[in-house]
Amino acid sequence: MDYTSPFDVPWLDPQLAPILLAIIILAAIGTTILFCCGVVAYRRRRSTRYLLITIVLGLLVGRSMIGLGTVFGLVPMTIHHLVEHSFDFAIAVLILYAVYRSGPADRVSIGSSRD
Repeated sequence: MDYTSPFDVPWLDPQLAPILLAIIILAAIGTTILFCCGVVAYRRRRSTRYLLITIVLGLLVGRSMIGLGTVFGLVPMTIHHLVEHSFDFAIAVLILYAVYRSGPADRVSIGSSRD
């Protein structure tokens, strides 16, 4: 498994390799930017909710890196599936926990005054 180009990987059609590579690179750039924004937001707020969302964004960056490693033949397909599906599960759990921790919203009408 010593591939240096996505065009040499046997499971990937050479015609689709540039499209897959572009999508994964865009995902990596986008999730990295969002992760950096999440870190800044967490540093300002210092709350558990912001920490959980930042961890989720970091996992998304990790998923993109695993995808790139798989396309370039550095990560075996079995490891790719194990890691990415584990990340999917962790992301779902962390988001649900963040929602659970947020609790019920206080009901305040928009037009009411508190005088």
